[in-house]
Amino acid sequence: MSLQIGDPAPDFTLPNQDGDPIKLSSLKGQRVVIYFYPKDDTPGCTKEACNFRDQWKLFQSNDIKVLGISKDGASSHSKFINKHQLPFTLLTDEEPCEVASSYDSYGLKKFMGREYMGMMRHTFVIDQEGKLELIYRKVKAEIMANQILTDLGLS
Repeated sequence: MSLQIGDPAPDFTLPNQDGDPIKLSSLKGQRVVIYFYPKDDTPGCTKEACNFRDQWKLFQSNDIKVLGISKDGASSHSKFINKHQLPFTLLTDEEPCEVASSYDSYGLKKFMGREYMGMMRHTFVIDQEGKLELIYRKVKAEIMANQILTDLGLS
């Protein structure tokens, strides 16, 4: 059974780009956007990250924390952040991607006619009480941040 709006967001602790642990439940009291993405510095993932960057002032002024999650390690995240001036946190969910799996965001994917296990491009908005407020399973990378702000009535 996949996660539904209103469900408690699965809690986790993952290392950020500096290797420091970030615990989701410690962010209770503010809205949190979690977006799962396949790989740092690839075309679609860069478009998505840059869209969040370009809308950062609206997220920040509305006290919304943004967390990007992929399998990439801290050094890859740091390079990605520096290259694109990303103002938000990136987290590492290494194999077997337990956090992504708990969000139904890791599994069998098809790419160029081949199947493989990978991170799905999914996005979740968690409300101040720690419940899922919005779920996006069909993400348009280049406008994801705009879509969230529109759906929350903040754009």
